[in-house]
Amino acid sequence: MFRVHRTDGDARRGELVTPRGTIKTPVFMPVGTLGPVKGVTPGELREVGTQIVLGNTYHLYLRPGPDIIENAGGLAEFTGWKGPTLTDSGGFQVFSLAPLRKITEEGVEFRSHIDGSTHFFTPEKVVEVQSRLDSDIWMPLDVCTPYPCDRAYAKDALLLTERWAQRSIAFRPNRLFGIVQGSVYEELRREAAKRLVDMDFQGYSIGGLSVGEPKHLMYGITEVVTAELPHGKPRYLMGVAAPEDLVECVARGVDMFDSVLPTRNARHGTVFTFEGRLTVRNAEFADDHTPIEESCDCYTCTHFSRSYLRHLVKVGEILSMRLLTIHNLRFMTRLMEQIGKAIEEKRFSVYRKEFLDKFINGGQR
Repeated sequence: MFRVHRTDGDARRGELVTPRGTIKTPVFMPVGTLGPVKGVTPGELREVGTQIVLGNTYHLYLRPGPDIIENAGGLAEFTGWKGPTLTDSGGFQVFSLAPLRKITEEGVEFRSHIDGSTHFFTPEKVVEVQSRLDSDIWMPLDVCTPYPCDRAYAKDALLLTERWAQRSIAFRPNRLFGIVQGSVYEELRREAAKRLVDMDFQGYSIGGLSVGEPKHLMYGITEVVTAELPHGKPRYLMGVAAPEDLVECVARGVDMFDSVLPTRNARHGTVFTFEGRLTVRNAEFADDHTPIEESCDCYTCTHFSRSYLRHLVKVGEILSMRLLTIHNLRFMTRLMEQIGKAIEEKRFSVYRKEFLDKFINGGQR
């Protein structure tokens, strides 16, 4: 169940009720590709304010496999993260990682990127695997289009995605979100969104963006799609997490986001602050004994200096990855909390301008 409590322009403040808890939206979901969010414990996720984690069906299907996770009692018992979890369909990974794949009307045959073994995903099997993982929100199998691709390819892909969506929702409808495809072609996106709305999914995802297209196209297509989606259902923009993109896409009516970007950047020594990105390994921080961000209340900022963190990064200490990940995850939850509060107080347009001015103009350091 989803409720929109406040709006400010197209920006929305709401609540999404799942079997394992209620999520305040807009929300960012850290990615736990193989179960855990890399480098942090479930307790640390709770401390930074994480509300929901994303799991990867493709990877969990291959390792350790749905049998082991189901026998453990589902992802919550297996991983120790007892809050809500969304699992994607694995479609993106099938298309991006599998060395050989064959798409048919029935589904997609692929070889594992791990050992070359052959597997076959049907729309029904993908939903069944997610049911056995016992996640709270499921994604149907879809055909992921690259950028660029021609209109004919994009149309064929979205029509097959829609037929698979119909099979998925007929098989097990309760926790499914539909996925709107159509590449950067506005008329295809509108048509796909309208047909998926007619299928009455629990929520709607916007797929096939943040795959290399210019930002203005991503923003434009997001706006086109959200205009076609029902007010009373959650809207999820898949694979997007650059802070400026979160703010811009909340302004276009998006409620949910995910990406590996904050955790991946942290492992490579880059952190987010409200005045821009900061590269911790830079020489300018060698004798800087201030925290990453004075206003941040995360464990990293309340205990360690930029100088010490730079030292950890330079010597290859694994602790640097954990500490910077904790900060980036806390930054993301603080950002979403501030966005939500601004919507509640009907000052989101002012917040949006102030944030973007500071974050973009702060630059890369």
